[in-house]
Amino acid sequence: MAGSSGLLIPLVAGIIGLGVLAQVLAARLRVPSIIFYLLVGVIIGQPGLNIIGDGTFGGALSAIVGLAVAIIVFEGAYHLRFDRLREAPAATFRLVTVGAAIALVGTAIAVKFAFSSAAVSWNLAFLIGALLVATGPTVITPILDVVPVRDRVAAALETEGIVNDVTAAIIAVVIFETVNPVASSEGLLRAFALRLGTGLLVGLIVAGVLYYLLQYVDLSPGDAPRNSRLLVLAGALIAYAGANTIATEAGVAAAATAGMALGNVDHPYEEDIEEFKGDITLLVLSFVFIALAAQLEPASLIDVGLAGIIVVLAVALFIRPLLVFVSTVGDRFTTNEKLFVSFVGPRGIIPASVATLFAVELNAAAEEVTGAQAELLGTQADILLGTVFLVIFATALFEGGLARFIAEKLDVIPMRVIIVGGGQVGRALAARLEDRGENVVIIEQEEESVERARNEGYAVEIGDGTDTDTLRSAGAENAKTVVAATGDDDANLLVSQLASSKFGVERVIARANNPDNVEAFEDLGVRTISSAMATAWAIDNQIERPAIAHWMTDVGRSGDVQEVEVKNQELIGKPIRDVGPMLPDACLVALVSGELHENAEVPTADYILEEGDMVTLLGRRESVRDGMKMVSGD
Repeated sequence: MAGSSGLLIPLVAGIIGLGVLAQVLAARLRVPSIIFYLLVGVIIGQPGLNIIGDGTFGGALSAIVGLAVAIIVFEGAYHLRFDRLREAPAATFRLVTVGAAIALVGTAIAVKFAFSSAAVSWNLAFLIGALLVATGPTVITPILDVVPVRDRVAAALETEGIVNDVTAAIIAVVIFETVNPVASSEGLLRAFALRLGTGLLVGLIVAGVLYYLLQYVDLSPGDAPRNSRLLVLAGALIAYAGANTIATEAGVAAAATAGMALGNVDHPYEEDIEEFKGDITLLVLSFVFIALAAQLEPASLIDVGLAGIIVVLAVALFIRPLLVFVSTVGDRFTTNEKLFVSFVGPRGIIPASVATLFAVELNAAAEEVTGAQAELLGTQADILLGTVFLVIFATALFEGGLARFIAEKLDVIPMRVIIVGGGQVGRALAARLEDRGENVVIIEQEEESVERARNEGYAVEIGDGTDTDTLRSAGAENAKTVVAATGDDDANLLVSQLASSKFGVERVIARANNPDNVEAFEDLGVRTISSAMATAWAIDNQIERPAIAHWMTDVGRSGDVQEVEVKNQELIGKPIRDVGPMLPDACLVALVSGELHENAEVPTADYILEEGDMVTLLGRRESVRDGMKMVSGD
């Protein structure tokens, strides 16, 4: 075992190196990185090569883990924008309240009845339940990095992870005082309020100070971006340490509060801070997960045996789906999205680190007593650590590893629409597409246009749209449509070529600013819109057919026109005369196109719908949306 101080530095460097390699491998295979962190920890730790053991880091591991948690939680909260929470406010609120309560009580009941041992009291069962409430950004973010779900789903999962990390840690500390015989005793509600209040207050104070200092740094000469990054990093650590000094585990709440407060106000060098914090978080995350996994003794997992497996199955297959479906009642989530969220509930760094700390304290308490009580405390420490880590390993490996496969099977990965060019045309198009529920990303590199698009609430990827890496980062691999809408025809042509040849995008549409370039675009098979011709058509429509021109211009306010593929088995094989009455009021079938028709045509009453036909629906906005769901079978 590498326990000597001389080997400690190369050991830490080796762990960080293995963590980076695990991250690279995870990105290459498009699976969450936590899987490889855990596997590396098992291989080099006590279960495997025994390079790392209990005495490797001495008593410093808990402090290292604490500071790492501060960085990880701060970074996750920093990215949690209030405007994203509006994507699914009701479901998000219920997930962190009603859902958390169901997880706590349900897990406690499962633990109590799975273990027949008298050592598992209700207090210990609720302690394990409290720890396993937390999902956390350490496991949710890597999954969402490889599974680009809809914004409302991602927002709910991210918020649940951040908030539940905080509340789970505090509740667990409060309940632990009822399990540990040498801990001080105080009222549960008072202890919870004290820690949460301390964390909120310290976090807000630190966020306020950081905001002021960032304005000062922006006005000072020198390397302002670097200084701003270091300031924020120091602020995250100070918030955690300061609150923890006042009340145990209040630091998690302080780091989360400071991150969320600072992330939701405008301040200088925001992008520099985001990139820097992301890199630091990956390093500490890999180190902590590998180190904690290496500390776990195989006997701890074996000791919980069948009872531990029963708890894992109850948590993953019953409790999680129950809390998700209860929390999302009446919301915009589809059934498949609810099933996906039910599947994505891996536990992360908070339960791992806090359970390790509790087990150490219980074993220390066992040394202060004798006889049956000492044996009881030792058994409780083993059950606590073994059950928590078994759930972490099982959920991280299976739910993390299979997340993308499940998402593809459930069809919850939305096909993106990428608009290259964030000018007036690009933003106007984005507004209409997002109003129809499309998942739109704008690519823009001009700073003023980026700021304007973000202020209007659009997702923006900063960079050159003619660059392959920028397109990939924006999600071109999952895009169904790429629109080249810049004012430069050469750039639009190159974007179209990349989207078609490199990413195989189904539909590529380009804006031709010069009418003479339309033929060059169309020779590449790119659908082309000439700015000059589009303007001429619009003016002609206003002259010849003003009513329909006004109505079409007003699409998205009172009316809508949408094309949808026929998938509903109840409609296939039926004539239009029978389908019409089945559609919502004020929704008409205007056009039909399919394999038998090269061009769209107005269908007769006798036209028989076939599977795969594309139907154009025209009518009132909400009626058309309901009609789309019906025709597509959603």
